[in-house]
Amino acid sequence: MRFQLLGLLSIADGEHAAVLQPSKPTSLLAALLIHSGAAVSTEYLVRAVWDTEPPATARAALQSCVLRLRRIFAKYGIANDAIEAVPGGYRMRMDRETLDLVRFRELVRSADLVGDAETESYVLREALALWHGPVLANVSSHMLHRDEAPRLTEERLRALERLCDIELARGRCREVLSEVWDAAKRHPERERFSEQLIEALYRTGRQTEALAEIRAVKDRLKEEFGIDPGTPLQRLELAILRGEEIGVEPARTLPAIAARIVPKAALPPGGPTGPSVPSPDAPLPVPAAAAAAQPPAPLAQPPGATPAAVPTAPAPPTAPSASFPLATVAPVPCFTGRAAQLAAMRRALTADAPGAGPVVISGAPGIGKTALALQAGHLAQEAFPGGCFTLALTRPDGSPLDAAEARAQLPAHGTGRRLLVLDDAVSAEQVRPLLPSPGEGVAVVTSRRGLAGLVATHGGVVHRLDTLAPEESHQLLVATLGAERVAEEPDAARELARICDHFPLSLRIAAARLLTRPGLGIGDCAAWLAADLPARLALADEPLMSVPRVFEAALLRLSPELREAFLLLATERPAVPAASDPADVSDEVLERLADAGFVEEGPPKPYRIHELLKIYARQLGTAPSTVPLGTTASPG
Repeated sequence: MRFQLLGLLSIADGEHAAVLQPSKPTSLLAALLIHSGAAVSTEYLVRAVWDTEPPATARAALQSCVLRLRRIFAKYGIANDAIEAVPGGYRMRMDRETLDLVRFRELVRSADLVGDAETESYVLREALALWHGPVLANVSSHMLHRDEAPRLTEERLRALERLCDIELARGRCREVLSEVWDAAKRHPERERFSEQLIEALYRTGRQTEALAEIRAVKDRLKEEFGIDPGTPLQRLELAILRGEEIGVEPARTLPAIAARIVPKAALPPGGPTGPSVPSPDAPLPVPAAAAAAQPPAPLAQPPGATPAAVPTAPAPPTAPSASFPLATVAPVPCFTGRAAQLAAMRRALTADAPGAGPVVISGAPGIGKTALALQAGHLAQEAFPGGCFTLALTRPDGSPLDAAEARAQLPAHGTGRRLLVLDDAVSAEQVRPLLPSPGEGVAVVTSRRGLAGLVATHGGVVHRLDTLAPEESHQLLVATLGAERVAEEPDAARELARICDHFPLSLRIAAARLLTRPGLGIGDCAAWLAADLPARLALADEPLMSVPRVFEAALLRLSPELREAFLLLATERPAVPAASDPADVSDEVLERLADAGFVEEGPPKPYRIHELLKIYARQLGTAPSTVPLGTTASPG
């Protein structure tokens, strides 16, 4: 058993994770895990659990809360002595195998001891992959959200800044562009992310966009704070206007990383080799990176806490060399349903049949293609000693990578079969050059399109996903919200699933809203969502978790002709240009819409459109002309 704190607080056993409901025992557990290894005072724990309104008999109430938490542990086979009673408080001793926060901090510290940039980048990516959403999202303690969550988030953002600095210094500007784009938009208060985004845009030949981003940052700072941007951004702007080359000189050489950090492979004999890590003092493009390049400062201990021992630096590796993977495929939290597809994919991936073709997962936007691919890859990863890799084939703005750009991001093939998860493919032509040879491994490809041409030339199997069955939707809500909360409002839970049209993305967004609002009833949430669908199926602090945004990005990939045809079919309005009646839409157009994931079934069965997509289309307006048809679109 292990505890997952970096996201929804949960207890994991192998591939399964149980998300804890917001409650006083959950707040107590979070407080103990945040200060793992330290003796946490009773006073601190009382404030963490009851905030500013402790009960009159606080110590007795805390003892009762500890007893309730131990009963929860017993359900998962966790020993009672996992929580130690110590003089003045309680303690939980965790290590890198039992708590993701401990592993994250060890990896970040170890990355600082690496002598080459490639290895440091890999270790930081491994550390950041442990995060699965906003920290403490299902913990109701206001004190922990106020005092501890910002510090934990700061640790993550420093590691991410450091990783992006390294990748830019290595010249991997295209590869890191999506990460800095996302970070800059989610954290506009951190100028360093904006600087990294501007540099990445400039160094990939997008000077106009880089200057536009600079103007946007300056306008925001002036409007919100009445200040000018810092010196680093001003110097970066000047360098771009002068057309200067921006780069970083190599700086430091430090001891090699420990062998235990590199899974299934070791570093070259004699130590790691490769490009150097950027200097914290280099003037461009990392003028503000000195602090970010340092290991995270220890968290302030709670009153009465005894500091935990800091792990010592690991010993250098001695094993022979092989290339190591950039990332492993992690299990999808609270994954439920798709049992038949998951079993079939696991058989296909582990069969080791010569000449096996790709596994294609297609379907409508938000239907759960990526989640199924990652979960299947995680379950089958032991069959791939060469590693498991994921690669997004589209940029944050929705434009596709060309084959050359995508190939540049793939690591060189080492020893053993490997698994490639090629996510969000736009065409068979984009995918074909990326497929591993029969001896190298196998690819799982997700796409809104059917990719029939790829299957025709390379074989393989196709899984066309539909929405979840009602019972699968119910299971997903139970897995995310907890059985007790769903049992209190079973009819409301089923109504919520219906309102979400049984789309996994919609259900997860609704569940996240309920988890962060423990006082909100499931029925009240369902009614609130239904009043403005699908606009309210979005999370303010997570731009990518937005049904309207996902639908819009998918719609803008269609040609203007297909967009008009889809809106015509979805709104069922006659007398629209290109057709006088929905029935007049040609079979060819219907086939292309089906291939793009906007309509389902087809000959010999009738075509149909998911209800959520219909509602979205109706909200765009009463005529297709309300859609931004002038936007450049990839072929439909």
